Amino acid sequence: MTTLTKITKPISEPTIKKAWHLIDMKGKVLGRELPRISTLLQGKHKVTYVPNIDSGDNVVVINASHLILTGDKMDTKIYDHFSGYPGGLKRTKASDLLKNNPARIVINGVGGMLPKNKLRDKRLARLFVFADDKHPYAAEFAEKV
Repeated sequence: MTTLTKITKPISEPTIKKAWHLIDMKGKVLGRELPRISTLLQGKHKVTYVPNIDSGDNVVVINASHLILTGDKMDTKIYDHFSGYPGGLKRTKASDLLKNNPARIVINGVGGMLPKNKLRDKRLARLFVFADDKHPYAAEFAEKV
């Protein structure tokens, strides 16, 4: 049995327009904002979304040091990092990580929500996280205003 499939013109990378999104995490719950950031990086909010083409946008997250973790996650949530060597397991509480490196909390959360495929590194490279409201990407947002 033969089936006919419609062949469409493939979307080339230069024709994909990558917009810039600014997300302020001040006073926002981490678990509520991470799915939104993940959707923007994947391009699922666009009509032209195709899973095998990286059509996502650039995302700039500011005020990461002012985000909120609900419940008692500040004291109980543990972030692990294993170097691969014996004795190389490092465990950090969320409160310590938020104080020392708040961008790492956002990057770890978004990285866990992205699909584990070859596009994951490209998508994470378009995520820019800053602890305060100063960032070098003001020119990208100035053209929209």
